[in-house]
Amino acid sequence: MIRIIQYRDKCIGCNACVEINKERWRISKKDGKSILLRARSKKGIFIIEVEDEEYCANMEAAKACPAKIIKVEKIK
Repeated sequence: MIRIIQYRDKCIGCNACVEINKERWRISKKDGKSILLRARSKKGIFIIEVEDEEYCANMEAAKACPAKIIKVEKIK
């Protein structure tokens, strides 16, 4: 399992995460920031735990993020 963490308040809406992994990320039509799909939110921090097969695509998204607001960590 992996955990994906997004500090959404600091998102600049560059769309890099969406281009890399459309199955996990979208851009909000309301504020132009990225949305970590199916994640839970706590004080502006979005978190989801997913299977290992999503690791590579989300690591690429994290590395491509110019604001460095995406963190990916193995948890099991």
